[in-house]
Amino acid sequence: MRVAIFDFDGTLYEEETFKLLMNHLKEHPTYHPQYKRFYRSIVPPYIANKLKLYPTTNMKKRSMQLYLEAFEGRTRDEMYQYFDELKEQMQKNFNKKVLEKLNTHQQENVHIYLVSGAYTQFLERVTEGISFKQIIGTEIIYKENSVYTKSPLEHVNGAMKTQKLLEQLEGQEIDWENSYAYGDSYSDLPVLELVGNPIAVKPEEKLRNLAQERGWEIIR
Repeated sequence: MRVAIFDFDGTLYEEETFKLLMNHLKEHPTYHPQYKRFYRSIVPPYIANKLKLYPTTNMKKRSMQLYLEAFEGRTRDEMYQYFDELKEQMQKNFNKKVLEKLNTHQQENVHIYLVSGAYTQFLERVTEGISFKQIIGTEIIYKENSVYTKSPLEHVNGAMKTQKLLEQLEGQEIDWENSYAYGDSYSDLPVLELVGNPIAVKPEEKLRNLAQERGWEIIR
């Protein structure tokens, strides 16, 4: 079994998801009153990160947790509706070259996996129309069908992406040498190194230099 593993931010989607989510909350007719509280909460970890006093991975996880606090008590269906409102806008910014690769892999019976730090429920809505074997993301915690933020999120980022992917693939015979992985960031390296065909998508400088050094395909 061959697999093709796709990152989301900067890879399938050309922009940054969290900035879009922040703006959606800020301008939303129902939820916008929650934005000021969220913004005040996110500033301290953001500044600490810029001063190199707070690791980027921790800052991202904290931001994801704080964002969900604006939706405490909302139902699963309400969250689906909220994320669905972004689908049309986001799909206009999907990377056409990456989509072509994805479609080619599907025609070749390669199993397609989307692995991202974004909320799984969000990814399910905004990628509607694209067939994935599995979407692996950060799970929103619900308690009695309501968003519950008192428990910490398990943010899927960096090495955690590899861990979650391997858990999903456990017990299956994977032809890693003839499989594919797509990513734009150096933090995607653990996943890219799993396969025989790693592809760097508009990569940041550190990943671009490594891809050039190793002779990997680069989508510019």
